[in-house]
Amino acid sequence: MSEILENLSKGLADTVEAASAGVVRVEARRRLPATGVVWSADGLIVTTHHVVERDENITIGFANGETAAATLVGRDPSTDLALLRVQKNGLKALPQAAFDTLRVGHLVLGLGRPGSSVLASLGIVSALEPTEHPRGGSQLDHYLQTSVTMYPGFSGGPLLDMSGKVLGVNTSAMRGVSLTIPVPTITRVSDALLRHGKVSQGYLGVGAQPVRLSDAIKAQVNQETGLLLASIEPASPADKGGLLVGDILVTFDGVALNQLDDLLGQLGGNRVGATVPIQIVRGGQAQEVKVTIGERA
Repeated sequence: MSEILENLSKGLADTVEAASAGVVRVEARRRLPATGVVWSADGLIVTTHHVVERDENITIGFANGETAAATLVGRDPSTDLALLRVQKNGLKALPQAAFDTLRVGHLVLGLGRPGSSVLASLGIVSALEPTEHPRGGSQLDHYLQTSVTMYPGFSGGPLLDMSGKVLGVNTSAMRGVSLTIPVPTITRVSDALLRHGKVSQGYLGVGAQPVRLSDAIKAQVNQETGLLLASIEPASPADKGGLLVGDILVTFDGVALNQLDDLLGQLGGNRVGATVPIQIVRGGQAQEVKVTIGERA
C-alpha cells in the first residue's frame, strides 16, 4: 500500500512540475492576481472574465520569473472567459484532454499561480453532464464540477487530468462551487473572440417569470409550466414579433420553456437573425408566433 501511495504522490508532483510552465500569473485587478493558461504557442492566454477588471495595463507573469504586457483580445461574461495575448517567444501550450473517458469520481488537479510559484489542489470530478445553460443561460458545453479547493487567485487556472492534460479552466465566479469551464467551450469562445472580439448573444427583449398552467391549458400544450411575459421592451424583437404582456411562452423552436434559464439557454449567438417559432398561450388558447431574434448589445 505504501508503495502505491508513494508512486501516486510522485506522479502527482511530476504532473504539476510538467504543467507549471503553461500556468501564468494574470495581474488585471486591484487585489490578489489570478491565474491564466497558455492556450497557444503564439501568445494566447485564457483566463476568467471576472478576474480581468481592466482592459489595459494587464501583466502576465511566467514560471521563469519574467513578465510581459498583455492585450485583451476579448471577453465573454456569459461563460466567464477572457482571452489575452502576449508577445513572447518560447511559449508552449498545455495539451488538451478529451471528455470521452472522463467520469464522475476521476481524480483531477487544479493549478494556480497568483504569486511566483505554482500551487496545486487535488480533487475528484463531482458532476459531469452535457448541458447548454447550467447557470443563468451561459453557453457551457459541459457542466463540470469538482471537489478541488479554489484557493485565492486560482480562478483562470487549469484543471488537469492525471496525464497532465487540460480539462478546462477553473472559476470561482459561483461562490461555494468549484466549477470548470470545459475545453470545448473555451475552444468555441476563443475562436469567436479571435474572429469578432466578442461572442454574439441572442436578444428577445422580454421580462418573464415562471407560472403554473391551468388544467385546461396543460391539456393543450402537454406541460405544466410556462413563462409569463411581465414586460416587453419597445421596438425589441419580441415587440416587433407581436408578443404581448400577459402572453405565456410555452416552447421556443420546439423546446419547452419551464424556467427563465430555459429561454436564456436558447438565445445563443447562432440564433441571431433567425426567425424562430414560439408557442404561446393567449386568451386561454395555444397559438404560434414567429419572432426574428436580435443581437444583444
